Amino acid sequence: MLWELKSPVPSRGSPEGKHQIHFQDEESMAQEGMVGHRHTAAETWNWAPSQNQAAKWHLCWLSGLGALPPLFSHPINLWTSWAPLVTGGPMASPLGPRPTRSCSCSQKATSPCRSRSGPKACDWKSVRSPIASLGHPEPGRSGLTASLALSLPAFVLLIGGMEVGLSHFPFFACLSSEFQLVSSILGFSYSLIWFAVTILYITECPHGQFLGRYETVMFYWPSLLCLAFLLGRFLHMFVKSLRVHLGWELPMEEKPFLEAHQAEHVKRLLRKPPLQESKKSWFQTRIYEWDPCFQFPSRMIGTIVLAFICLYLFIVIEFCMFVFVRDELDVFEGELENYIASMNQTGTLTPVILQVKELMSVSKGVWLVTILPASFTCVSYLFHILACYRKHMKRLWAGNKHFLPSKFHNPSSAESVVAIARYSGWQIAYILWGYLIIHVVQSLCGMLIMYGLVLPIIHNQGLEMLQGLGIGTLTISIVLGIMILQVWIASSFFLQPKMRAADKQKPLALDNQRVFHNFNYFLFFYNVLLGLGACLSRLLISCILGTWLIARIDRTIMQNGYEGADMGFNAWIGMLYVDHYHTNPVLVSFCNILIIGHRERRLQRAIKYWYLNQSAGPRISTRSRTRWLLLQTLVNNPRLVMLRKSRPGHGSREFTQILLTC
Repeated sequence: MLWELKSPVPSRGSPEGKHQIHFQDEESMAQEGMVGHRHTAAETWNWAPSQNQAAKWHLCWLSGLGALPPLFSHPINLWTSWAPLVTGGPMASPLGPRPTRSCSCSQKATSPCRSRSGPKACDWKSVRSPIASLGHPEPGRSGLTASLALSLPAFVLLIGGMEVGLSHFPFFACLSSEFQLVSSILGFSYSLIWFAVTILYITECPHGQFLGRYETVMFYWPSLLCLAFLLGRFLHMFVKSLRVHLGWELPMEEKPFLEAHQAEHVKRLLRKPPLQESKKSWFQTRIYEWDPCFQFPSRMIGTIVLAFICLYLFIVIEFCMFVFVRDELDVFEGELENYIASMNQTGTLTPVILQVKELMSVSKGVWLVTILPASFTCVSYLFHILACYRKHMKRLWAGNKHFLPSKFHNPSSAESVVAIARYSGWQIAYILWGYLIIHVVQSLCGMLIMYGLVLPIIHNQGLEMLQGLGIGTLTISIVLGIMILQVWIASSFFLQPKMRAADKQKPLALDNQRVFHNFNYFLFFYNVLLGLGACLSRLLISCILGTWLIARIDRTIMQNGYEGADMGFNAWIGMLYVDHYHTNPVLVSFCNILIIGHRERRLQRAIKYWYLNQSAGPRISTRSRTRWLLLQTLVNNPRLVMLRKSRPGHGSREFTQILLTC
């Protein structure tokens, strides 16, 4: 196979133009005498690659699939790599044809690109992946192969996820290994290789045609930051483990079963509540209050950090696609302007073309402006999810399940375990989809504002706009006023007076029933028309709230009784229950007391002359200690005194009276 590189008309911002590769047979190329011949930049470049060059192209293709470093391939290149495996179609990027490891450096024609990934753009119509051929068999294949091919995309996605997990697994294995000296060296070396390969990839091709200079840096700086953190972490592990190995420090103790914040939470429960709470600031009252007795699990922190990184990359990719679409629309606008100029602005389609140009201009501006509020909304959701997690966990620790739907009070154990495994991935996916949907909704709202308020003023139609706005506002005000008037009439004339002066409202007892029936009859026809608008407003509000809260996995957008259909909310509830059963401070404290007591009893049984061990110090009576703890509990909780059973002859009644008088 030979590659033929063609250079069509230069594109905007690229003096060399967009190149395209066609695959031809070697014999046909040899007959034309074009092998090894090079023309000018505006003509055709042809070359016959050797086996070494073909091997390089194959390695670049594997690198785009994540098999070779850099494993974090460019997001646009990931599409060109995985699209044929999932869809079986041509490897065509949504932003135009380009290779798997394309170089988009904005360099001059006299300065060749240093990237070894090949030409800038590739026509993938003649390229077909062997895996993609399984997904879309040729005619004449057996029906079994065709049926197996239908399920291939799901397996391809599963294999891709396993590949990414396998490439990152050494990091987690080295971080969690017990042999910290060896694991720190291996982890540092593996992280350093990743860091060096990523730096090399960025330095070879730092620029791009969408964001311009340093486009690759904008995509890869989160990876560099994470790798730098891992390098520092492994270096710290190595220093500590080396000092322990040399005997300069004592080895670290095992992580206690009862953590410090859990013990503090239990102590706070056993203390008397303060008579007067301390004054809180506005931030603590309205936004967030720090709780030293609560600690977020590492899974939640990692999920939120990864969601931030994925959201950032998603926004950058969306902006690249916006730049591409904007450039295409600019070209289309130029063609429309040429058409108007050729018709001397007298054509029948001129008004329509002007409106289309205005629509494209407004849509581009609105989409660009709404990137910031959509991003801010999703970022605020991530912080709010942490606050809701703490609030829900504290309610479950207190035994309060009223904030959950009734069908979620006793979830399945197996579904809860699966839910906690799904939560992290689903939370990130919901945030990404939520950003896109919120961005679209905000753009539509911006278009309504532009066409309803701004453009009429620009076109000197402000008076007509104000007139229509005034009529609409007056109509809505009258409708709302009539609804409020109905409530006031019902409260004043159709309800019986209050039974007691301290009652907040009148009893639900009709008065003046005949007048009420006439009132109901004459307003019946008006309420029918009013119900038409109320129904549409119900639909509109549901759509707005549903799209606005689509990224909130902690809150269901389904109606009461249909919460089970919300799979994201099911994952949230299952995750809460698993954390509740495994991290409840009271339960963990109780288990810690049992474990400590069991260890002490085993230690006493292991000592042959255990009485010698007890003679070393004063003997403590277990019964006296229990009574003292009982007294302390009853003093701190006086309500329990009334519930305590009295035993005759043991002074319990006198003891109860003494406690009540204290």
